Amino acid sequence: MKCFFCGSLESKVLDSRDTDMQKSIRRRRECLNCGKRFTTYETVEVVPILIIKRDHSRQPFDNNKLKKSILIACEKRPVSLEAIDKVCEEIEKEIYNSTSQEIESSTLGELVLRKLRYLDEIAFVRYAIVFKKFDNINQLVNYLSHC
Repeated sequence: MKCFFCGSLESKVLDSRDTDMQKSIRRRRECLNCGKRFTTYETVEVVPILIIKRDHSRQPFDNNKLKKSILIACEKRPVSLEAIDKVCEEIEKEIYNSTSQEIESSTLGELVLRKLRYLDEIAFVRYAIVFKKFDNINQLVNYLSHC
């Protein structure tokens, strides 16, 4: 870390602490060249993920939107908010661990379906009906027979 005062690249960390929001680490440093002390903040740089919609438009991934869609599918079902949060976290991790900065909305929908299938069958069916845009019951039955 470059010293603010003399520009030296040699410093030692005296103290490290999480910030209030735990989104960064505060480090108190001392320059080995001039002896002055200074504070730095270290944060993780998250590369934004874009969702490619069906109309080929792009929009940033929004975890709140994902959670809202899962909450709607799980409405009046015996699924805890904690379980929904866990599913959202797992999906978000999969998205950010992928090598691409863009993901098709259809791929995201399939991820949600895969998680909902094991969370709650009724929520899975509800989400599938909206996501797959079924026109009639026969399409739904055909889809479910191949799952």
